[in-house]
Amino acid sequence: MSLNPDPIHLDEDGFIAAFGGVYEHSAWIAKAVWDSNTCPPDTAADMAMSMAAELKKAGPDTKLALLRAHPDLAGKAAMADELTDESRSEQAGAGLDQCTPAQFERFARLNPAYTAKFGFPFIVAVKGMDRQQILDQFEKRLGNSAEEEFETALAQVNKIACLRLEAMED
Repeated sequence: MSLNPDPIHLDEDGFIAAFGGVYEHSAWIAKAVWDSNTCPPDTAADMAMSMAAELKKAGPDTKLALLRAHPDLAGKAAMADELTDESRSEQAGAGLDQCTPAQFERFARLNPAYTAKFGFPFIVAVKGMDRQQILDQFEKRLGNSAEEEFETALAQVNKIACLRLEAMED
């Protein structure tokens, strides 16, 4: 299956417009893929690999900025309706827009604790998970070392990107 829109038939601006949101507020990755390929990848799997490879080349500060571009789960941005369309859909798909008061309280407690420990918000590919599974992952990952969690968060960002690209296939 090929991506829709077809990257091969896009100019640079169209490519960045189409794929710049795959990584949250980080169109630089789509730009790097465009710059590094004479023929853009035309499947979700190939595009995901190309984009992940560009992220891997980035320095630690750039990677940290990418992680910090993500919203808290069931957090202030969601409450203020300030999420990207992709994040809103993903969080709603996991039922995060329907948390019980107790679940909202847990998210409200865990979000700042996680950010204080690691310096970026908790990131998990929520597709296929329910609220309880997400909260369980949240609490478990708070026990990770900073290095381990940095790599885990980057892997989750790549998984989210892959899922977003798969949703663009026809």
